[in-house]
Amino acid sequence: MIAVLTAVRDAGSLKQAADRLGRSYRHLWGQLHEWEAALGAPLVSWSRGSRARLTEFAERLLWAELRARKRMQPHIEALRAHLEQALAEAHAETPMLLRLCASHDLALPMLRSFAARRGLGIELLTQGSIDALRSLNAGRCLVAGFHVPALAGAAPDFARALKPLLRPGQHKLIGCSRRTQGLMLRHEHAGLVVEAGDIAASGLRFVNRQVGSGTRLLMDHWLREGGVAASQITGYDDAIEESHVALAATIASGAADIGPGVEAAALEFGLHFVPLVGEDYFLACLKEQLDRPEVVHLRDLLASPDWAAVLASLPGYTPARAPGAVLAMTGELPWWRFARRKASAAAG
Repeated sequence: MIAVLTAVRDAGSLKQAADRLGRSYRHLWGQLHEWEAALGAPLVSWSRGSRARLTEFAERLLWAELRARKRMQPHIEALRAHLEQALAEAHAETPMLLRLCASHDLALPMLRSFAARRGLGIELLTQGSIDALRSLNAGRCLVAGFHVPALAGAAPDFARALKPLLRPGQHKLIGCSRRTQGLMLRHEHAGLVVEAGDIAASGLRFVNRQVGSGTRLLMDHWLREGGVAASQITGYDDAIEESHVALAATIASGAADIGPGVEAAALEFGLHFVPLVGEDYFLACLKEQLDRPEVVHLRDLLASPDWAAVLASLPGYTPARAPGAVLAMTGELPWWRFARRKASAAAG
């Protein structure tokens, strides 16, 4: 039914939709009437001499199906990785495999495919930044992905959430990518939001990321800096999506008006994008695991010009300042830089 409705919407004609799907006009006509009877609502409206159009009810069905698919996308990616590993084992192959628990990012499935073509299997499990680092510390993965914004201040929200999970000397960071994080909203609302207080004043319905995700931490920080309470924003604590694309689909469908995300997700759904801050996406690894062959291979891939070219195809993304390089946390994360400056000032 979803395929038929999509074809009718795109073709504007039941006859052309039937041709695209390789079915007869009579068959499609009969199916539509069966579905309308079962659902108790019309799906297509048309009149002689005009295009066939989906009813509002049918449009809502398409959006609901799309949102469901986008919500499942990270889980499908994880399942695909499990199946690929099982297939390799069934063929008695021993591919190099790295397990990565990581905050949702549109570049990661691309990295997984890129690495697979170069002899490194990546088993990708999508989690929030906090849960990914917890998985690393519990030994459930070899590498964890998380992101932090380039903030000049102490970033207390990020420090409070992430600092207990990362220890200088015990953990090392690997440069991965940089991206632009911002707000996504439909074009009819463009210009309404410049700062945090505008969301509350406009009455726009907010859809947020889950607690524990780096994007949710960024939103909490942004509101605090703007002197805005979460309770002032409709939906801030209630409407939740677990990925950038699912959140973008929710806004595009009209179920919400505004929410955080990356530029590539906004463009995928034809949304207006308001950039807020650049972010560094890091991979964390325990220091004693850095010399493992799969980690070394991953670092080499991240440092390659071929990966930089792949990343360039994703709007709002650029390679990390030092892709694939091993980085010291005290030099990269804003709260440790802030603490060091503060200590130096006190000593002076």
